[in-house]
Amino acid sequence: MNIPTIVIAVIVFLILALVIIKLINDKKNNVPSCGGGCKGCPNAALCHSKNLKNNSKNK
Repeated sequence: MNIPTIVIAVIVFLILALVIIKLINDKKNNVPSCGGGCKGCPNAALCHSKNLKNNSKNK
């Protein structure tokens, strides 16, 4: 077996796991995945339609 290849593969899989965990946590906390704000975004109603409906019902 080639030890450096195994070490690099483990590091890559750890980084991938951290990215997936971050995406899941952001999804749970309603953080937009595009990195921008929703103000002025033409697709805000599409990606946050569930939150917009809940907010309009609460008002």
